[in-house]
Amino acid sequence: MAHDRSTDAGSTSVGDLAIGELAEATGVSVPTLRMWEQRHGFPVARRLPSGHRRYEAADIELVRQVLAHRRAGLRLDQSISRVQLAASPPTASVFAELRGVNVGLPVHRLSKGTLIAVSWAIEDEFMARAQRPHLYGAFQRVAFYERAEARWTDLARRAATTIVFADFDESDPPAQAGTVRRVGLPEDSPLRSEWAVVCDSDDLCIALSAWEIPGQTDVPDDRREFEAVWSLRPADVATAALVCATAAGESATVASEGALLRAVRPGPRVDAEWAAAEALFARMVAYVDRRQR
Repeated sequence: MAHDRSTDAGSTSVGDLAIGELAEATGVSVPTLRMWEQRHGFPVARRLPSGHRRYEAADIELVRQVLAHRRAGLRLDQSISRVQLAASPPTASVFAELRGVNVGLPVHRLSKGTLIAVSWAIEDEFMARAQRPHLYGAFQRVAFYERAEARWTDLARRAATTIVFADFDESDPPAQAGTVRRVGLPEDSPLRSEWAVVCDSDDLCIALSAWEIPGQTDVPDDRREFEAVWSLRPADVATAALVCATAAGESATVASEGALLRAVRPGPRVDAEWAAAEALFARMVAYVDRRQR
């Protein structure tokens, strides 16, 4: 069932549209718009105190965008998801967004040493397989990035986009392909407490994100503990890439051309296949982590 947006009395505007007016403006019939609402929750109506349902004037353009994606060959669910993702910027936290879009994603408590090993494995696989991916890394502090700077300079030579985040004093201008763009994070940014490696491409998708558990000021650096999640699902990885692009102050289109399309959740059978691969990956990481302690 479609969800209504409630509104207070007197808050309606000249742009409020009845469903018939939306249909007339977009060329989509009233029965079709109602079917979209019931099956896909789009477009979203606002319910007035009188009980009538109204749409925003902006919904006209959103419906037209769905029609454009349909003409380009996308399925209806893909078209709607792509429009909704583009219209609703993600949060500033890769960790929170991954858990939000995939509530069943397991959380693993790992040492920093293990996270470094996992990150290197992801980066090496990217070098071996990915074709011009969009690569993002969150390092918390400048000193941590400087230890990995030479490695990430090499990675950038194979990437279409390479953006790194830390507490840099200032951000670089938009980078050219093959170079690293450094983005300084404000003090209140959730990414200042997060570790992330995101590789988004058509042939290799993986996202690793972790947040540092508070209260470890006296813990040796390589023994600091994080809660980590990772995903191989293209939909999850595309979402993580959009978080990073937004945090960098860039349009979502900085992500690869297929990112928004991949962010459409696949069917349960495909999801189960990715879950099995992630479970095996988790088991291997657990063994590595135990040996490091």
